[in-house]
Amino acid sequence: MRAVRCCVWRARSLARPALNTFDRYLLREWLQIFALVLVAMLGLVLVQVVYGDLRDLLAAGAGLMDVGVYVLVSMPSYLSLLLPLSLLVSLLYALGQFHRNHEFTALRAAGMGLRRITAPIWGVGVLCCILSGWLNASVIPWSVEESRALLERLQFSRQAQTQPTDRIGAVTSVAFDNREGGRMWFFNRFSRFTQRGYGVMVSSLVDVDGARREQTRIVAAQAWRAPDGRGWIFREGYELAFDIKTGEVTRPTPFAERRMERFDEDPQLMLLIDRKPTHLSLFELERLVDYLGRIESPKLAAYEVRYHSLLASALAPLIVIGLAVPFAVSGVRVNPAVGVSKSLGLFLIYYALANLGGSFAVKGILTPMMAAWLPNLGMTGLAAWLTWRMR
Repeated sequence: MRAVRCCVWRARSLARPALNTFDRYLLREWLQIFALVLVAMLGLVLVQVVYGDLRDLLAAGAGLMDVGVYVLVSMPSYLSLLLPLSLLVSLLYALGQFHRNHEFTALRAAGMGLRRITAPIWGVGVLCCILSGWLNASVIPWSVEESRALLERLQFSRQAQTQPTDRIGAVTSVAFDNREGGRMWFFNRFSRFTQRGYGVMVSSLVDVDGARREQTRIVAAQAWRAPDGRGWIFREGYELAFDIKTGEVTRPTPFAERRMERFDEDPQLMLLIDRKPTHLSLFELERLVDYLGRIESPKLAAYEVRYHSLLASALAPLIVIGLAVPFAVSGVRVNPAVGVSKSLGLFLIYYALANLGGSFAVKGILTPMMAAWLPNLGMTGLAAWLTWRMR
């Protein structure tokens, strides 16, 4: 009788919500595997970064120290993908070990339910979601922008040895339509090194009977944003005035240098438009989505899907846990490999749906927000249902 009371007391103590001996044991065993998997995946990413960017780095004249700094700065940008993958692999391995050793069976015999057994895992999942959101909002944007800036500085330094200043870091045929300001810009060439445009044309437009008519046009050899940020400075050019009704030139005015303080366009935003969405940070995507939305650009969908996908990816750790735990702790008569296969299959479906949603948004079938959030919310609902039906 005394032995029975002792077992009952131990079962009740294990069922308490606070961390107990098993919780600490589970977290220790699992987090050790998680750390090893994360380090291994970071090693694979290291190889990929070196293999993918080493040629560009060497072509830019990078030394061993430059390559090391570039790799260290670039690594955090992959954490949003590595974190859920590491959680999935480590969970399937650690819980598979518990399953094979019949530890879940022993705990359930002691009176613990599967939800209580896996409660520490869900707690870590919530913390990982918070960590993922913080990484997406601060560390990863810094990593994306800083690694790109490091490579550009190296390229500028190498180009400076053989090319004129105005050709260093040049981007050709840059166009920018500021509908709110009523101005349309075009640069034959814009140097990211000098932050100056060459072969510049700026048309000021007005709305007449629902149509945009050109009122004035500035043509200049060079243009750059004023150092104090108030307007643009144009050099060696002329200004044309047009008759709005007929479109004829009414007054050409040459100038050696002219400052236009009402021009408030940001050259950095002008250069973002032609970059791929996957090459931009969250902050850059936010700026570009805001601008493209104001001008109702057809390019908006791709950038908006990418922006909302980064926001929605904060749910990935909980989705991974919800897909891994129910199958990893399945009954003793079920081969653990079956649960692992199901979890990996659902995880691949999750990423396939995310990519498919992006395609639907670009084609106009779904709104960008729906395309980004539906796969995540759908998989979150599936994970919640699988967890609820655990017995």
